Amino acid sequence: MEPKSGISGKVKLLIALLVLQLCFAGFHIVSRLALNIGVSKIVYPVYRNIIALVLLGPFAYFLEKKERPPLTFSLLVQFFFLALIGITANQGFYILGLYYASPTFASAMQNSVPAITFIMSSILRLERVHFMRRDGMAKILGTIASVGGATVITLYKGPPLLRGSSFSEEEMAASQEAMLNWTWGCVYLLAQCLSWAGWMVLQAPMLKKYPAKLSLTSFTFFFGLIQFLAIAAFTERDLTRWKIQSGEEILLILYAGIISSGIVISLQTWCIQKGGPVYVATFQPVQTVLVAVMAFVILGDQLYSGGILGGLLITVGLYLVLWGKKEEKRIVNNEGTTLKKHLLAPNSKDESSVGPDIC
Repeated sequence: MEPKSGISGKVKLLIALLVLQLCFAGFHIVSRLALNIGVSKIVYPVYRNIIALVLLGPFAYFLEKKERPPLTFSLLVQFFFLALIGITANQGFYILGLYYASPTFASAMQNSVPAITFIMSSILRLERVHFMRRDGMAKILGTIASVGGATVITLYKGPPLLRGSSFSEEEMAASQEAMLNWTWGCVYLLAQCLSWAGWMVLQAPMLKKYPAKLSLTSFTFFFGLIQFLAIAAFTERDLTRWKIQSGEEILLILYAGIISSGIVISLQTWCIQKGGPVYVATFQPVQTVLVAVMAFVILGDQLYSGGILGGLLITVGLYLVLWGKKEEKRIVNNEGTTLKKHLLAPNSKDESSVGPDIC
């Protein structure tokens, strides 16, 4: 009976991971659709974060009553800056990048986040780089491949490989202005990846001070919402832009808030607990494939050779970095086991030599 339950557990995890990537892919498409029908680039994240906070806040309050440390002014300041990087900059640069580029390349660029996280962790000395070991070389080569792929996507669009139904032959010839917008879109998406990576790097020491994960996320959403509202006060004063005009807008905003910010967080946490962060991250390229297919069918987006080449480089870099992390963990565990065996193993020669030294 044990093998059956083990297989069942693996199947459940696999299904959960595929559903997770499908939800992520759907968010890219939903966000693009929201921009296409005229939803404001400021109003969209504001409503998204309001829904996420309303959903997550009560769970954080009731489930983490005992493990939530007391609030201090220092913690509130750190929450504010964590929200500035992880919510405001992350979501703001994403929506700008998506506006100028496409969902497929937004997803492809996000595959570079583990490599960028590795670079930041190394600079801040939160992670050691072993240049002479296989794991260290894998992470370095993976980082170079990921950065190279992101550079290719940004600087080289290339000719289209497939043509969506909504594009004519004339539209396939990109103008200089369109190319400039594409480059800016990729620059914004790269800034989003930097923000996302910085958010994850800063979360590690933050969780040591404030181990209540749901409460930390809720405070981050709260301060991110305040920051977006402050930006909106200067950039989105037209009240008509805040009015929801159609049922389609309601559905798109609800998906962004409930599915992408609510269900996805819970599902991702469960997957990480069951399979580990590295295993979960290996499914990230599945999202890019799903987005490419959905964007081609639903939005009529084109696939460009530069994006395919860059995406492949980023994917190779992702797996090299993840393999390096897994190999490093295996080496550390083996060294710890070996050291423990040496310390606990009885050795008659050592015991006989200890006597005279002590005397």
